[in-house]
Amino acid sequence: MKLTRRQLVGGAGAAALSAAGVYELVDRLASPPVRVIPAGPLPPEQHVLRGVRQVVQEGVEVLVPPLHHQVVTAKLAVEPGARSLRDAQRKLEGALAEIESRYETTPTGLGVTVAWGLPYFHRFVPAVAATHLPLDRRASVVKGSPVPALLDAVRFPSDPHGTVLEASDVAVLLRSDSLAHIEDAAKQLFSGLDLFAVQSIRKGFAGGGFDGGQSLPKKMAVAAGLNGADQIPDTSELFLGFTSTQKAGLGPERIANIETLGYSDGGRDGYFRRGTAMHLSHIAEDLEAWYINFDFTERAATAFRPGLDVKYGAQTVRQDAKDAANVADNVRDYNREQRIGHSSAIQTASRLQHDVVGVDGTRYPKGTAVPQRADFNTLDNPFFFSLDPARDGMQAGPSAGVHFVVFTPTSDDFHRGRLAMDGVMPDGTKLQFTPRARGQGFNSVLTTTHRQNFLVPPRRHRSFPLAELL
Repeated sequence: MKLTRRQLVGGAGAAALSAAGVYELVDRLASPPVRVIPAGPLPPEQHVLRGVRQVVQEGVEVLVPPLHHQVVTAKLAVEPGARSLRDAQRKLEGALAEIESRYETTPTGLGVTVAWGLPYFHRFVPAVAATHLPLDRRASVVKGSPVPALLDAVRFPSDPHGTVLEASDVAVLLRSDSLAHIEDAAKQLFSGLDLFAVQSIRKGFAGGGFDGGQSLPKKMAVAAGLNGADQIPDTSELFLGFTSTQKAGLGPERIANIETLGYSDGGRDGYFRRGTAMHLSHIAEDLEAWYINFDFTERAATAFRPGLDVKYGAQTVRQDAKDAANVADNVRDYNREQRIGHSSAIQTASRLQHDVVGVDGTRYPKGTAVPQRADFNTLDNPFFFSLDPARDGMQAGPSAGVHFVVFTPTSDDFHRGRLAMDGVMPDGTKLQFTPRARGQGFNSVLTTTHRQNFLVPPRRHRSFPLAELL
C-alpha cells in the first residue's frame, strides 16, 4: 500500500488534530490487547499510567505499551498576568477533568500527561518560579552551585550541529489503545479551548505483536514502504527489532518522582512533589543500515553489551538488576573491542549504583532502573504537523523514527544517561569515540533532530502551575 503525502500529514493546524493520516492503519492492522482496569482513585502522579498489561516474552516479564501515542507541543495564546492565567488555569483543569470523566486513565481509556517548559516559567510566572521551582540536590553538590531540576536541553557529542533545541511552553502526551480517544481529547484541549497555539503534532505507535502474529511496527513499516522494512523481525515491538519495555528495565511506579530518591525536595512547600522531569526528542532511524550493515550478533552487542550471550533471533533480552553494567564493565568492553553497548553504557546512570531507601520508605536495591520510558515509533518526517516546516525540516513521504519520551527525576539525570551513551560516564571517565562511530552504541544509525526538557507537575498542579500564587 503506497502512502500519499495527504495520508501522512492530513492537514494543518487544528485540522491536523483530528486527522489520522497513515495512523488510521493502526486500528486496521492491530487489535487492542486485553487489559485489566484498576480500581481506586487516580494516582497523584499524572505521568503514571495505570492498567498496563504484563506478559512474559522469551522468559522475560514485559510491559505492553498502548498502541497509539501522540504528543502536541504549543505556545500559550493567553495574555501574561495573574487574572488571565488563573482564568486559563480553570479552563484547562475543567477540560482535563471532563476528559477523565469520560475515559479511564488506562491504555483502554486514555492517559494524559501535561508537561511545562522553561519558556512558560520564565515568561509567564517568573517571580514565583524563581522561588518555587525545585533544585537538583545531587547536581548542585557536583557543580558546587545551585542547579535547577529543570534544565534547558543541550546538544550531546553525537548530536548533529543542526539538532533543534525547542522552546515550547507546553507539551501534552496522549496514550491509548484507541485512536478515537486521543483525537477526541486533542480536539477538546487544543481546538475547544482558546489557550494554545499548536507548534507541532507527533503521532506514532508501539507493540501489537505480543500475542503472536505480525507486530504493529512491522506492518506499518511495510505498509509505508520503508527501506529495510522487510528485515524487521515479524513480532518486533519496535522498528529496531528488540523489546524495550522489559519490566526490570523500566523504573518502578514512583521512582522517577522528583523527590523519591532525594534528588530534590520538590521545590518550595513541596509544590512539585509527585511530579517528574520529561525529555522529548525526535530521532530518525536508518533501518536499512541497521539491518544490512550489522549482523544479528553485532546488533545484539550494540543494543545491549559486547560479548553478551544472546540466542540468535532473540528479541527480548533479560535486563534484571543483577545484569546492570557499571563503568568498569564499559571500560573493559571498550578496551577489548573498542565498542560499548547501548544498555550497558546508559545503565551506569540509569540504574541505582547502590541500595537506596526512598523518602516513602520503599527500598530500591542496587541495579534498579530509574527512568520510565514512553517512547514510540513513528512515520513522521519528522512531525505529523509543524507550524514552522522550514525550521523543523519537514519532508514529504514517511520516514522511520522514534519520538523519544522519558520520565526521570530531574533533567540532569537524563543528561547523565545520554552522555554515557556517548562514552562520557557519570564518574568523569571518557571513552574516546569519534561522534557517531560504529562502536558507540546506536549512534551510528540514529540521528536526533529535536530536543526539549519539560517539568511534569503532580496532578493537582498540572494546569498552569504556579498561576494561583500570582
